[in-house]
Amino acid sequence: MRLRRYGPDGVLVELGSLTEVAATRAALVAAELPGLVELVPAARTVLVSFEPGSAGARQVGEVLARADLSVAPEVEAREVVVPVVYGGPDLELVAETAGLSVEAAVALHASATYTVAFCGFAPGFGYLTGLPEPLCQPRLDVPRTRVPAGSVGIAGEFTGVYPRSSPGGWRLVARLADHADALFDPTRAPAALLSPGDHVRFEAAP
Repeated sequence: MRLRRYGPDGVLVELGSLTEVAATRAALVAAELPGLVELVPAARTVLVSFEPGSAGARQVGEVLARADLSVAPEVEAREVVVPVVYGGPDLELVAETAGLSVEAAVALHASATYTVAFCGFAPGFGYLTGLPEPLCQPRLDVPRTRVPAGSVGIAGEFTGVYPRSSPGGWRLVARLADHADALFDPTRAPAALLSPGDHVRFEAAP
């Protein structure tokens, strides 16, 4: 673990794994540090921001020195069910790489319960962990210049849903059964459907 100052009122905690990220976020939430504004987890970091002049930034190191970061804490999580239609343009590639039939690959992806590890890349995009090992596959060698909004993809240890049309190199296996704007709506509070810690299940729609 390494702590870096991030501007006058922030601390960037650099970590070695997603487990340490989850444990760090939980420890800092529980500590109720004075002036805490926001915690932003990522793949190997947690950004901790405070109100200007707050003493909380000086206490981050003390809190984490007392915390066990080797185990992700069990927390009460919200469950989000996302209806999808399987049949993305890379589904056959994913099945072949996994050594499965297309039907078995679909069943495997839909059978897992995923956890939102962090959000990023685009508003509403959640990086979901819990992908079954045969489906943990690399990004495409040549990224697409346009991935349709609502596409469900996999890359490495993650699966996720593109909330808007954008370039991307994830292997696409499905699409949302409903409108992609359900993932991020700036007129809604909260605007993003998915938040770190949420549990997500993909439900195959006809």
